[in-house]
Amino acid sequence: MATAAATPSIDHNVSSFVAKTHKLLINGKWTAAASGKTFASYNPATGEVLANVAEGDREDIDRAVKAARAAFETGPWSKMSPSERGRLMWKLGDLVEKYLEEFAQLESLDNGKPLKVARAADVPLAADHFRYYAGWATKIEGNTIPLGLAPRGKFLAYTLREPVGVVGQIIPWNFPLLMAAWKIAPALAAGCTIVLKPAEQTPLTALRLGELIQEAGFPDGVVNIVPGYGETAGAALAAHPDVDKVAFTGSTEVGKLILQAAAGNLKKVSLELGGKSPNVVLDDADMDKAIAGAASAIFFNQGQTCCAGSRLFIEKGSFDKVVDGISKEADKIRVRPGFDPDSDMGPLVSEEQLNRVCGYLESGLKEGAKATAGGARVGDKGYFVKPTVLVNTNDKMKVVREEIFGPVVTATPFSDPNDIAVAANDTIYGLAAGIWTRDIKKAHTLAAKIKAGTVWINCYNVFDAALPFGGYKQSGWGREMGHEVLEHYTEIKSVCAAL
Repeated sequence: MATAAATPSIDHNVSSFVAKTHKLLINGKWTAAASGKTFASYNPATGEVLANVAEGDREDIDRAVKAARAAFETGPWSKMSPSERGRLMWKLGDLVEKYLEEFAQLESLDNGKPLKVARAADVPLAADHFRYYAGWATKIEGNTIPLGLAPRGKFLAYTLREPVGVVGQIIPWNFPLLMAAWKIAPALAAGCTIVLKPAEQTPLTALRLGELIQEAGFPDGVVNIVPGYGETAGAALAAHPDVDKVAFTGSTEVGKLILQAAAGNLKKVSLELGGKSPNVVLDDADMDKAIAGAASAIFFNQGQTCCAGSRLFIEKGSFDKVVDGISKEADKIRVRPGFDPDSDMGPLVSEEQLNRVCGYLESGLKEGAKATAGGARVGDKGYFVKPTVLVNTNDKMKVVREEIFGPVVTATPFSDPNDIAVAANDTIYGLAAGIWTRDIKKAHTLAAKIKAGTVWINCYNVFDAALPFGGYKQSGWGREMGHEVLEHYTEIKSVCAAL
């Protein structure tokens, strides 16, 4: 008889790290908040306090910005060659990989996601980001430009691409370590200095990363990490007059507040925001792959993914088969604490998020939707929700219109593949989309019509450091990843000399 795998014990280093009172990293020193305040980070699998963390506020943000400014203007970072920056970044990637198990356990404890997922995805992808952008540090170039109205040889005109300066970065709680890497790596490659504000729900992996930044040998003040609340530390960072650029990943509502706060000194802004992504299954799709892919598109990371395929559109001839298939997939998902080796889906990140998702479920069912799978909370301890499939929905319902950010998908039939792009685009968002079909013409024709920053064909949730990611419409401004993100962290200077 097969026996269940034993639940892994918490690594001794992880236990020691969690147990200490965590401080802010400012100018290379671990320091208490100016106010002396701390806040609790909770284990979402139990609802109990996991760790206590210094609560950064306006004064702490100001200290961190001053440290970043000094490091940018006069510190050793400003004199370091691109090759030296790249070597430090590569070393940081190696250190993240070296401590993969620690990071995976911290991420599972703090965020709730299955430990096996953090091991396989979050931590390796974070390490890869630092290595990818380490390579870019020596490849940020300008151009020589022939002037169209001047005789040849009269002028030398060229551009320089220079670091934008001090960058404020505010990251979410759904992929805490990976989002830190998404933000920090390209800014370092460009030569910027950073003040990072991690989400108050999940600060631990960012703080552990801060220790590795020091171990790698980055000069003091290059990366400063100030945990705290969005309405205090985050708002102060977005509004700070000596921050040259702010990068934010989170909800569209908060993104609009970031934009308003940044107006004071017209700092550069990039925003990666919410989504309500369509996932389209045509009758000619490989149904086994489409059903498994549609389930993964919405249930991965407990549905707490900005690009989750939360609006499932299915051609009528296949509607019943796909709904039955994805409902069976949902029923098979084992919803358990992240440290349980059999866990396929962990808890939502917080009680607030649990209440939000359950509120949407109640709203949808009250308005006439039917749950073919899930539809309720799991147990009364921790923040667990059953993966849910809703049918009998319409485009006026909140569950169809608004971002739920949980494991809830609405399934809608359609008749004419030529018209589905209109329904897919009927949203304020435009972050991602999925298409499932064997017909290459249909796939690429539909991909061209959908207004989204990423369109996956016969796959979903495929990410790579080289692949740009971002949204149309209210899903944000600009792109993360790829070489495109470097535009957000650099300024273009034109130089023209008479010869």
